[in-house]
Amino acid sequence: MNSIPQVTASAAQAMLKNGALMVDVREPYEIVQKAYDVPDVLGIPLGELRNRFQEIPTDRELVLACRSGNRSEMAIHFLLTHGYKKAFNLQYGIMGWENDGFPVVKQAGVATRSWFM
Repeated sequence: MNSIPQVTASAAQAMLKNGALMVDVREPYEIVQKAYDVPDVLGIPLGELRNRFQEIPTDRELVLACRSGNRSEMAIHFLLTHGYKKAFNLQYGIMGWENDGFPVVKQAGVATRSWFM
């Protein structure tokens, strides 16, 4: 999967400020523990992507993200084979994002039921 377009946390932040959409493919329990603090993020767990990818717009740049960059890379491979052209993998996922000093939201509460529906 070396042909997957990669972006650093800094590049992703700039893309998001210019209208890109972040797609977080982590599981709901992971997002509840620590989430990307960005204004426009869509959560679709990797296991649900095959059935829900139509929810992702094709006309915007996409920054796909997960914990370390592996699941989001798999998600991009899937999207590229389904006609998406503007999808980029966030290198090192939320671990790299946080290590580079970009904002995250840490939530101590219990997930609402809607996260698991």
